[in-house]
Amino acid sequence: MGSIYNNYDLSPSVKNILLLDSEGQRVAVRYYTDEWPTLTHKLAFEKSVFHRTLKSNPRTEAEIAMFDDKIDLHFYVTGGEDENELILSTVLQGFFDAVSLILRNTVDKREALENLDLILLCLDEIVDGGIILETDPNVIAGKVASHSMDADAPLAEQGHSDIAGVIWIIGFGRGKAIMEENQPKHEINV
Repeated sequence: MGSIYNNYDLSPSVKNILLLDSEGQRVAVRYYTDEWPTLTHKLAFEKSVFHRTLKSNPRTEAEIAMFDDKIDLHFYVTGGEDENELILSTVLQGFFDAVSLILRNTVDKREALENLDLILLCLDEIVDGGIILETDPNVIAGKVASHSMDADAPLAEQGHSDIAGVIWIIGFGRGKAIMEENQPKHEINV
């Protein structure tokens, strides 16, 4: 029998995803490694990353940190020093665009805090255990919308985004095309 290796070691992965406010305080975070074992270590890391990116230098010593600072929120995705920066950038862009879709293009701290449950669901749809699952913001937002719907409420009482999510689930490919047509188009330069 030959040696067996872990396929996860070959998969692109992230160490954490951070959403911080304009002062470097956490809004929503997910850690996927044990490099920061305590809350104190995590908060110190967040502070360090925030202050380093204020100088517009996203490279830290042992990892690559991709970031995007929009309005009063800062979006971060970090990976190991050998991780592909394009993949991390794609994860970051997918995260920002999905949050933008979920918050209906009102991406600010107040909206993020009011919809924190949806943002946390968004993080769960993007990465699981450090392994990247999805980067397409329309797919991510559709899955989050399907999780957040009230099963007892009639479709007419649910928001436009939720109805699009239902169509996506029922119609699969056709529903995805309908959902993409109904989403606002925007470009973000990272």
